Amino acid sequence: MDSLISLVNKLQRACTALGDHGEENALPTLWDSLPAIAVVGGQSSGKSSVLESIVGKDFLPRGSGIVTRRPLVLQLHKIDGHREYAEFMHLPRKRFTNFALVRKEIQDETDRETGLNKQISPVPIHLSIYSPNVVNLTLIDLPGLTKVAVEGQPDSIVADIENMVRSYIEKPNCIILAISPANQDLATSDAIKICREVDPKGERTLGVLTKIDLMDKGTDAVEILEGKSYRLQFPWIGVVNRSQADINKNVDMIAARRREREYFANSPEYKHLAHRMGSEHLGKVLSKHLEQVIKSRIPGIQSLISKTLAELEGELTRLGKPVAADAGGKLYAIMEICRIFDQIYKDHLDGVRPGGEKIYNVFDAQLPAALKRLQFDKQLSMENVKKLITKADGYQPHLIAPEQGYRRLIESSLVSIRGPAEAAVDALDVATYLLLFHLPALGVRSVHALLKELVHKAVSKTPVGFSYLAMPEILVVAWYCDQLCDGLLLVKKGQVPDLDYAELKQYPTLRIAVGNAAFESLERMREESRKATLKLVDMECSYLTVDFFRKLPQDVEKGGNPTLSIFDRYNDSYLRRIGTTVLAYVNMVCASLRNSIPKSIVYCQVREAKRSLLDQFFTELGKKENAILRLVGTCVMQSKQLGSLLDEDPAIMERRAALAKRVELYRSAQAEIDAVAWTK
Repeated sequence: MDSLISLVNKLQRACTALGDHGEENALPTLWDSLPAIAVVGGQSSGKSSVLESIVGKDFLPRGSGIVTRRPLVLQLHKIDGHREYAEFMHLPRKRFTNFALVRKEIQDETDRETGLNKQISPVPIHLSIYSPNVVNLTLIDLPGLTKVAVEGQPDSIVADIENMVRSYIEKPNCIILAISPANQDLATSDAIKICREVDPKGERTLGVLTKIDLMDKGTDAVEILEGKSYRLQFPWIGVVNRSQADINKNVDMIAARRREREYFANSPEYKHLAHRMGSEHLGKVLSKHLEQVIKSRIPGIQSLISKTLAELEGELTRLGKPVAADAGGKLYAIMEICRIFDQIYKDHLDGVRPGGEKIYNVFDAQLPAALKRLQFDKQLSMENVKKLITKADGYQPHLIAPEQGYRRLIESSLVSIRGPAEAAVDALDVATYLLLFHLPALGVRSVHALLKELVHKAVSKTPVGFSYLAMPEILVVAWYCDQLCDGLLLVKKGQVPDLDYAELKQYPTLRIAVGNAAFESLERMREESRKATLKLVDMECSYLTVDFFRKLPQDVEKGGNPTLSIFDRYNDSYLRRIGTTVLAYVNMVCASLRNSIPKSIVYCQVREAKRSLLDQFFTELGKKENAILRLVGTCVMQSKQLGSLLDEDPAIMERRAALAKRVELYRSAQAEIDAVAWTK
């Protein structure tokens, strides 16, 4: 059983060392779940004397007013031998064998934290006392409750002390040791008053009655000690402490305990209660009760530690790793983040992650739809056919077939395919933009700028405004708006897109730099893709398929009359035949381009995006790395330059540091509990 109290002692010390004092903050606390005995009492109630009687040493500061201004976690360790010594957690390598020096160190450490103006602090002092004359026990001595602020104290000191005491005793795992003087009416006891409020059934409260020997003659505390005046679940325990005269004379604690035993054994009023009175009995009762409470709470503490540790580690993982201090470490961190970014982007393009299907949709739906919307019938109307053929013939009518007229009709029709081809390049560019940053991260300015560019391009296609030549660009704008609305709908439903780039979100400046580099690369690839794709269309315009036209003279001879006059050659039937022939050829070219345009776009945009999305960014980083190697004296400056890319939010850095400490605490607690479980 002693190992259980030692376990809680270790966990409490770890909590204090790693900043867990049980106060309310944004981090989960282990301190609040640990069973502890909090000593509560008003000023001059004999609280310090009770603690010294249990320990058997005179070591606590004394004086008028508020002497205890910080919680004192007093851990008692029973050891073999005759040597007695004390250790403070803030002085781990120093042992105190002179307990007068222990008292001075408590005063000095209190002043270091609170100053000399009698303020209070919730940060506890940890004191361990090793002695063969104590029981294994942990007590938390709290500042005495007071009613009036003395000179040098703020007016809020009364409420501050009460709030601090409440923060300890309100916890369900806290055992309350309520100290009340017997020479005062129990109804006015500060300790009993506050205990009634937080523990109305008295299930967690142990009552201690002090100064029994100082009661007026003819009065006694029998009814209180027997539980008749105020009943608690556990019996009241009376103690007789050293008087102020005894303290001034440095009366030995052993002698004081012997005199206490004689007092209860020889007093007619308390003789029948003597077996459960006194400081020695109080220490044994507290130790046994604390052991029982710890034993009952261990399974719950284990479960809490496992659950909280998983939550803390998860949040720590989401916050990412801390920034390295040296230039090499920063450079490596940047390269690693970019590598992850590049791999995630490739995964989206390759279909490992969602999003690549939008690219296929450009080729499977948008490009064919845009080609189908091209109004070749207007280009090849009889009026337009006659006009172009007549112009092409000039002063010399064509002899067999209007070859120049065919060329002009075909070229004027094929030129309109440039619009859908260019629109397909833009649509795929938009799809790759959407893969770079998920929709919620797109700012209003980004969306507005891209839409404005596309609309401006669509309008400027023709001097008469929106025409069939501008339709593909208008369709791209409509498609982009549709994708944006779908993304915003997902956000509204709480479904965040898969592409999150959490590593880049950790560093806003790096994210902007990488984003700009990626945007520039995609822009460069789009221009290359546009040139290559439009070349495909231009090649079809510059060289016609000969085999298709070699059949035309034969068809004319079979179905026409070559002896018709020049004027008969421009009749409706003849023009309709030419228009039908040109349309057949244009449709054949459209079918061919429908297959070749996606190949060109994928080669120039998708393939290059997978190969060299961040090449330019890596080149710039390489220059910085070479500069570091060449100029050793400027390492600090280069480190600052790299560090500027890793400008993490200070609040996140503080949160990560706090989480790391709390994770260390919970892992230590888990290991300590597992070790106890193995030894039992």
